Amino acid sequence: MRLFARPHQLPGRLAAGAVILNSGLGKARADEKTATELHAMAKGTYPFLENMDPVRFTRLLSKVEIALGTALLVPFVPGLLAGAGLSAFAGGLLGLYLRTPGMREEHTLRPTEQGTALAKDVWLLGIGLGLVVEELGACRRSG
Repeated sequence: MRLFARPHQLPGRLAAGAVILNSGLGKARADEKTATELHAMAKGTYPFLENMDPVRFTRLLSKVEIALGTALLVPFVPGLLAGAGLSAFAGGLLGLYLRTPGMREEHTLRPTEQGTALAKDVWLLGIGLGLVVEELGACRRSG
């Protein structure tokens, strides 16, 4: 596993990292109303979050986003690790898109106006999987 990001990986990592870090920093200052709204949307898709306190959930989500955003921005975090984290995070966001009523046109994957913001997170999954696939291919070639 390489210890530094390859130069061509940096644009995708920087773009995704900046967006995610900014989101995490914004959630760190979330008020109780915002926390309740975020939690309500999340627990509708992921029922295991039902009993978690909304403020605690939002603080935890904020910390995860800050850590992931930072890992993507710091070039010495290996691409496989950064890509795996980004892929998992993006998969959770896309789960919200796929499972939340009103996000998609009926019987299609096409987003409604309300779902467009979540549907756009597919680019995060693409960047994450690209990093993972590249690093696994590099390991196979060198091993």
